[in-house]
Amino acid sequence: MFVAAFVSATLLPAQSEAVLVALVAEGEHSPWALVATATVGNTLGSTLNWYLGSLAHRFLHARWFPISEEKLRKAEAWYHRYGRWSLLLSWVPVIGDPLTFAAGVLREPFASFFSITCAAKLLRYLVLVGLYFAVC
Repeated sequence: MFVAAFVSATLLPAQSEAVLVALVAEGEHSPWALVATATVGNTLGSTLNWYLGSLAHRFLHARWFPISEEKLRKAEAWYHRYGRWSLLLSWVPVIGDPLTFAAGVLREPFASFFSITCAAKLLRYLVLVGLYFAVC
């Protein structure tokens, strides 16, 4: 669960939600432990994005760098418009990863970045598990 959550929070494609629901459905692990593991993994993956964002201007034009200038500008514009509270959307597919990256680029203080991102990730996983139990 940790690896799936970590990878899905980075700029690499992965689906931690499917892994979480599958593990909850198996019933072999505590849902609370799975949510905690997913939250920690996903938050640390976003922290990696934040860290890489803090180094972004050094690597922006490197061929191997996964973010184009255009994507970075869009993420920065979103972040400037809505501020640190846009990190509450860090769990949303497609926009969440660039937002956490932009937070690093724009030097969001680590404490506020980490706490907002962690809360958003935790809430997402709690809702997901809650919906699973409500439906099943």
